[in-house]
Amino acid sequence: MADIRDRIHNKTYLGERRKKLRKELTPAEATLWKALKNSNLSGRKFRRQHSVGNYILDFYCDSERLAVELDGEVHRTDAAAEYDHKRKLFLNSLGIKVIRFENFLVFEDILYVMHRIESFFGWWKVDRSTTPSAEAAATPPKQGGEF
Repeated sequence: MADIRDRIHNKTYLGERRKKLRKELTPAEATLWKALKNSNLSGRKFRRQHSVGNYILDFYCDSERLAVELDGEVHRTDAAAEYDHKRKLFLNSLGIKVIRFENFLVFEDILYVMHRIESFFGWWKVDRSTTPSAEAAATPPKQGGEF
């Protein structure tokens, strides 16, 4: 298994790009990283700007097989949606779940974002019919702070 992982995780040719992205986090990424770093969320270790295959993920938790992506303006085009879908299919084929959040949600309700990320912990251990959908992860809370 380690041999396969070595071939798809953090490919050497993406090293400089990953390093540049870590130095130039978007404001939303920086805010979420403050909440995730140092295993702050239920003791789970997240990496920022981790690559799998040819894709660089905003955040990745290996133990939970979970990628967290933040979406801003650049993701609101048909081309970006197609790229994101292709990327999601690739990651799903490797047993990695991708959840996405709009940038504004990180600023408006970071606790909601953290709760939603946490709700996917163990997703691969449970019956798929009871696992929250990735689309639901990006749904803002209802009025009054209810989920």
